[in-house]
Amino acid sequence: MHRRPRLILAAALAATMLSACGSDSVAVSAGPRSADAACGKVAQRWPSTVAGTSVRTVTPDDPTVHAWGDPAIIARCGVAPPGPSTECVSASGVDWVMRDLSDGKAFVTFGRDPAIEVLVPSAYSPEPLVLGAFAEAAAQIPQGPDRCS
Repeated sequence: MHRRPRLILAAALAATMLSACGSDSVAVSAGPRSADAACGKVAQRWPSTVAGTSVRTVTPDDPTVHAWGDPAIIARCGVAPPGPSTECVSASGVDWVMRDLSDGKAFVTFGRDPAIEVLVPSAYSPEPLVLGAFAEAAAQIPQGPDRCS
């Protein structure tokens, strides 16, 4: 085999491997305050499974961002804490402010700074049931005086 066909074959194989690796990855941006030391502690406590689903690769690779399942449940630390809301729910000792998305719900920890955001597709409905998996991670950020009432 001549050198040129080997190079073409190697390039084609590398492209195939890269596309296969990229297809399972979830693109997620880190929270604006992800460099906060509290997010480093949260990153060590992300759950290994959520709603019976396994961890997925995220790009860019940032320990303060995690994803599970397909469609992906996404969590990231370092978002701005929300203000008071009537859409507040408690799960496993953690308060969350909920908002509707086009296909699911977004939850942001309430009374913790920085906050954790969890995006839950409607495929996991009822969405609040997955929040208990994040209690240990959320507990790494102290609860402030604000609570759901």
